[in-house]
Amino acid sequence: MMTPEQRYFFDLTGYLHLHGVLSESELRPAQDAAQRYIDTPPDQLPEGFRIDLNREHFNWYLYAFAFDKALERLTMHPQTWPILLELTGGKPRLGGGNMMVDVHGKPFHPLHSGRESALRKGQPGWRRSFVKDGKIYNNDLVFFFYLTDVFPGDGGLIVVPGSHKANFLREHHYFYPESYTADGGYNDDYFSTEVPEGVTNFTPRAGDVVIMSEHLTHGALSWEPKDRDRRFLTLRYGVQHIGPSDPFPDGVKAQLSPETLELIAVRDFKDHKEITTRDTVELTL
Repeated sequence: MMTPEQRYFFDLTGYLHLHGVLSESELRPAQDAAQRYIDTPPDQLPEGFRIDLNREHFNWYLYAFAFDKALERLTMHPQTWPILLELTGGKPRLGGGNMMVDVHGKPFHPLHSGRESALRKGQPGWRRSFVKDGKIYNNDLVFFFYLTDVFPGDGGLIVVPGSHKANFLREHHYFYPESYTADGGYNDDYFSTEVPEGVTNFTPRAGDVVIMSEHLTHGALSWEPKDRDRRFLTLRYGVQHIGPSDPFPDGVKAQLSPETLELIAVRDFKDHKEITTRDTVELTL
């Protein structure tokens, strides 16, 4: 479960920054696995895996959580698992798990959120965040597991604290006026490392985890260092009864342990996954 302080802070800001989550014995194998994925020629990847170096803001390594058991174990890490269970009301589902690598020369990633996108498109408001019986419920979450260090001035993840509960829709020109084009698209020619008032820039170290509501307005400053990159595993969680029924390729699922297959499964709202009865989950190898 979350501590009272974590509960208060997440409700107030929409995020948590957990320091030193991964021990050295967990971090090193995860870093090594990430490097192996990066070094693997695209035509030699296991079935279902894919590398996309043409995305505007990051290099993407799709389904990286399934590439190696050292990365797969992070989906139910002992320090983040109880928090995930509480935030999803004991009904978690992993909906995605890509690795992103941020390098010098990639443009600024404009502020955005799933909540804002849905409002602008007039989509039904299925994203929910509320408090009941002294616990927070949030059905759209992102857990960032950092595999490399970020230092002040480097750039990287930014958020607008508290925006997950905003009563007014943020206009595109707020905070970073030139980051969007006139038609509302991302301006891929825009670069910025500025942190204006009202915006928070994270500087996690390798082994830290940032937990964030997808309702929270977030983006990424341009990455400044030329001699090192920013690597993080992005685990996207929702609740078990919402989402595409089968978003993972067969080849990716073939790599997963039974416990992770249960975590990615869609289930009826009234059902209970067996893994949610466990305080810690060990993968069957």
